[in-house]
Amino acid sequence: MSLNLVESFADFKDNKNINKEKLQALLEDVFRSMLKKKYGSDDNFDIIINSDRGDLEIWRNREIVEDGAVEDENTQIAYSEAIKIEEDFEVGEEVSEPIDIEKFGRRNILSLRQNLVARIMDLEKDDIYQHYSERVGEIVAGEVYQVWKREVLLLDDDGVELILPKSEQIQKDYFKKGDTIRAVVAKVEMRNNNLRVILSRTAPDFLERLFEQEVPEVMDGLITIKNIVREPGERAKVAVESYDDRIDPVGACVGMKGQRIHGIVRELHNENIDVINYTNNVSLYITRALSPAKISSITVNEEDKTADVFLSPDQVSLAIGKGGHNIRLASKLTGYQIDVYRENDDNEDVDLEEFADEIDGWILDELKAVGCDTAKSVLELSVEDLVKRTDLEEETVMEVFRILEEEFK
Repeated sequence: MSLNLVESFADFKDNKNINKEKLQALLEDVFRSMLKKKYGSDDNFDIIINSDRGDLEIWRNREIVEDGAVEDENTQIAYSEAIKIEEDFEVGEEVSEPIDIEKFGRRNILSLRQNLVARIMDLEKDDIYQHYSERVGEIVAGEVYQVWKREVLLLDDDGVELILPKSEQIQKDYFKKGDTIRAVVAKVEMRNNNLRVILSRTAPDFLERLFEQEVPEVMDGLITIKNIVREPGERAKVAVESYDDRIDPVGACVGMKGQRIHGIVRELHNENIDVINYTNNVSLYITRALSPAKISSITVNEEDKTADVFLSPDQVSLAIGKGGHNIRLASKLTGYQIDVYRENDDNEDVDLEEFADEIDGWILDELKAVGCDTAKSVLELSVEDLVKRTDLEEETVMEVFRILEEEFK
């Protein structure tokens, strides 16, 4: 039972990549706890661990006293007992004798072994915690081991468990067992002595690390990423800056024929990535952030952090973007609340599709079905005429008129 005790933990150390010195200190500490429990004190014991040979020795040191003068059997030994060990011992000298681990009894040895396992597991957790705490914000790769409804369990090359919660997955992500996933380390936490390494594919840090991997100039510091905002799986905006006038930061990030940015887009399931030049000029920065829309004019209030942007009608939908992604991300990127306004002249008409953010699609379809494709073509008809020719109620038609008339005020 005791013969392979240390050897088995030496193997455990090799498998778990635990430092030899830490393991020896841990072994000694656990054995000393057992000695204190059995003898009341461990001060007079020497523990010798030889991890190379895989063995352990425990020696108890006791003072030789006259027969009948023993007050503490743990620290003192009678002269008659001492000379049985070695004949030329004298009173006052110290006797060292080995303690056989088997004398502790089966129950104590099993308890010791369980204690060692628990302590070594804690040591391993501490090492993993330290390792991954230093890697927060870095990309790691893991193999999918288990897929659950709320999270995916991955294993790294050392068999460490990594967690990718559903909330940190891109909406289009689909994983199955055996897949290799790349993600950024979001945080490392300890819950009720359970270690959890949390990964993320939705964090801006993940996109930034991908740029570092795909764009050497970013990795080398020649191009700086000033800010990143994302709506994962849909759209992202990245503001970049170069301190070398010879380097075009946007061109370098996109690459020849878009080859650099394409690798990142594929990783993010075709997330639309806008790379723009950073500038301290707020008006210009907002203008670039609203790309691909072309702005007619802009009024910036730096005190309130707001900006009024005026565009021709055909550019409004581009500025807002599908689902409002473009204007929301532009606001986050610049730190300004951006309001978009249509800019019209008296003779200009507006396509009904430009009102899709204010009028429901089925209403627009009803108007188009009777040949009304523009705002003025609707306003040229009367409310009564539209009610007769469509399935729209009078209140709905009047609300449509109100919205369209506002456009030309």
